[in-house]
Amino acid sequence: MAKAPVLTPQAEDFPRWYQDLINKAELADNGPVRGTMVIRPYGYGLWERMQQEMDARIKDAGAQNAYFPLFIPQSYLTREAEHVEGFAPELAVVTHGGGKELEEPVVVRPTSETIINDYFSKWVQSYRDLPLLINQWANVVRWEMRPRVFLRTSEFLWQEGHTAHASYEDARDYAARIHREVYADFMINVLGIDVVLGRKTAKERFAGAINTLTLEGMMGDGKALQMGTSHELGTNFAKAFNTQYLSRDGKQELVWQTSWGVSTRMVGGLIMSHGDDNGLRVPPRLAAVQVVVMAIKGDGAVTKVRELGDRLKAAGLRVQVDDRVDTPFGRRAVDWELKGVPVRIEIGPRDLEAGTAMLARRIPGGKEPVSIDALAELLPAVLEEDQALLLKQSRERRESRTSEVATLDEAAEAAIAGGWARIPWADLGPEGEAKLAEQAVSVRCLVAEDGSVPEADDAPGTVAIVARAY
Repeated sequence: MAKAPVLTPQAEDFPRWYQDLINKAELADNGPVRGTMVIRPYGYGLWERMQQEMDARIKDAGAQNAYFPLFIPQSYLTREAEHVEGFAPELAVVTHGGGKELEEPVVVRPTSETIINDYFSKWVQSYRDLPLLINQWANVVRWEMRPRVFLRTSEFLWQEGHTAHASYEDARDYAARIHREVYADFMINVLGIDVVLGRKTAKERFAGAINTLTLEGMMGDGKALQMGTSHELGTNFAKAFNTQYLSRDGKQELVWQTSWGVSTRMVGGLIMSHGDDNGLRVPPRLAAVQVVVMAIKGDGAVTKVRELGDRLKAAGLRVQVDDRVDTPFGRRAVDWELKGVPVRIEIGPRDLEAGTAMLARRIPGGKEPVSIDALAELLPAVLEEDQALLLKQSRERRESRTSEVATLDEAAEAAIAGGWARIPWADLGPEGEAKLAEQAVSVRCLVAEDGSVPEADDAPGTVAIVARAY
């Protein structure tokens, strides 16, 4: 009788495969309150690496980290009407504390535009205080009706950037810089996901923004995942919170603002972009463990893998030694395969005699014997090859499953069949967008014909990317 697969095959049931993988690879569990999650150490290790890579890029863009309270007075949210309307269904509101009813209910942070703007209005006095570039790493709560671990949870982890500028042009350019130099650079060059950079339609725009820039990734089942967004807020929040500065000309002016964020949703995107029927495949530049050195059995192998682990760490690789010879080798190998560690180095008594190790590559698959002494020099190039392969596969999947269409029906058909469609925005428009929504199909973003980000929704040649989405 054939052995049952460890995971539900993707082609059989992609959502079940996703949930199986999260469980079997020990990434997360459901929390005790509906819609919450417990991120397990291996899953949190992925998020920590994402944080490290992102934080460095955010700081290179000039922003500094700060922290603002989790609880926000409810009155703050009502100051910007469009913002509160956009978030109202998702708010968690605290009405009692310390055994007493609160004089004013407080909202558990869904995002921090309102509370940060209250402080910006105190901190900004003059053009000399600008630009003010702030980022925070935090948790947020948005009461989710259809929760799914990492993708949609009532509480999730993220970073949110908030900035104030002296002019529209400065704010616009900074939002675009974050979009391109921070988010796109990280997602393409570290996550290995060939995201599309675009502009959200008015319907999909962030509540309170005048423009939203997005990064959309195609998942393994052809659906789209919004991986991150960068918003131009105009002066909407500055008006609501009276955030003004004294210009060089001696005039009181409103600041122009941006906000931008990515979250633990990227872990879900990583899983669904690169995972296969054997488990995760983690991009080497992201992996908290790039190489696992495994002793198959025997005391001699244990000593050797420890020595080799130290040598590979000294060569700058992120290494874990697996010398648990009291646990069957096959079980351990399957566990590392599920976790998607890019490279396994397997050493047993016969390998020691030959001076070789078995090199198992998770991303392209396959094994080959290599000289133990050559590994420190060989592995960096192997890892870079595998990083490039993941990006290539991501790009090829998106390109092969994206159709050029001319009608609303063709766009819907392509999306429902499990792909993306490109259709001229002039032929679709808001009316067509509304009709697509009736079939659970959405306009993910607007792009120019050459793939760049259009300056306006109605810019000549603007194309809509249409898909089903998570």
